Amino acid sequence: MPIGAAVLGIAIGGGAATPPLDRVAALSAAIAQQQRTLTRDRQTGYLSSVLDALGVPPESQLLVFSKTGVQRAFTSPRTPRAVYFDQSVAVGYAPGAPFLEVAVHDPHQGVLFYTVDQRAASPVFTRQTSCLSCHVSPATLGVPGLIARSNTVGDDGQVIAGDGTHDVTHETPHPDRWGGWFVTSEGAAPPYSQLAHRGNVTFSGKGNTSNQVFVDWLSSAPETRGYLSSSSDIVGLLLFDHQVHAINLLTRLQLDSRSGSAGAGRLATELADYLLFAGEAPPLSPLTPRPGFAERLEASVPKDRRGRSLGQLDMVDRLLRYPCSYMIYSDAFDALPAAIKQTVYRRMIDVLSSMAAPRPRVAMTSADRAAILDILRDTKPDFPAR
Repeated sequence: MPIGAAVLGIAIGGGAATPPLDRVAALSAAIAQQQRTLTRDRQTGYLSSVLDALGVPPESQLLVFSKTGVQRAFTSPRTPRAVYFDQSVAVGYAPGAPFLEVAVHDPHQGVLFYTVDQRAASPVFTRQTSCLSCHVSPATLGVPGLIARSNTVGDDGQVIAGDGTHDVTHETPHPDRWGGWFVTSEGAAPPYSQLAHRGNVTFSGKGNTSNQVFVDWLSSAPETRGYLSSSSDIVGLLLFDHQVHAINLLTRLQLDSRSGSAGAGRLATELADYLLFAGEAPPLSPLTPRPGFAERLEASVPKDRRGRSLGQLDMVDRLLRYPCSYMIYSDAFDALPAAIKQTVYRRMIDVLSSMAAPRPRVAMTSADRAAILDILRDTKPDFPAR
């Protein structure tokens, strides 16, 4: 349901005319004041420089080969679009495409979209509002957000309309995920066959599947063709799926709480349960993250006095060692009204309390629950002591 920029300006408290408070805006200001420069690589343009300037890890690379997104003309199984991400920024890149795409979560306005001209001698981040025609929809909870979607895709990358297209969160069963994405793994290859997820395969009109596009990709020497690596790590995909819905929930809750909506309390409860990984679909086998990826995530999240953090991965029985989302440290969460945050916290305390019953599809031991409460009380100054 496309929403015009003027309507968004009223609803979110922003729009193109409202000064953004996101990380891209801060970087743009630093460039304008000559405190920071971007350098262009002959093969990848400004990609590596932008990732470095925004602090987005190259190890987070994901690869989508479906012809979706604003640069669909440059996207195919031979030339997938690479997506690099952290907790609040996603950078899209395709070799030969005229610009980089950057989506960033502004703590008050939701997700904002920018492009960087790959051919410009003096690059700038240009705000794009046309992206909202797709990125304000039921998939984003009706606010400027991100989309994680699995599609049924033909061998040319075109999306095949039908029942195979659906949005994805951490609750989505793995056999229903990652259609139109490449899926790789580190270490010993897990038993993720074509029946375990929908990645790496294309579909014909007769209902047949083939993984030939994935075989061709791995044998195509991607690093020589403008890609930073051939990896589209399953661990990164799992975390991306979780984060996208968390970002959209945070933006929706910001809007509802500002407007005085009666639904804000219900949504605060929903956010609390989601942050505690309610209904999480666990890995089907032990997974090993890409070297450097887990370390970068853990380094970005505060530790408690015992060295524990919500950024430590598990990837055996679940995503995180302590199943509470590191998105609770995001600027968007901190920007929520104090009363709303306390509602979220109280719901979390209820769920984590040994006296709370029933718990909303949250699978964890009493030791897990106690550890999460300890970590939150050590690392979130406004989290209730009791």
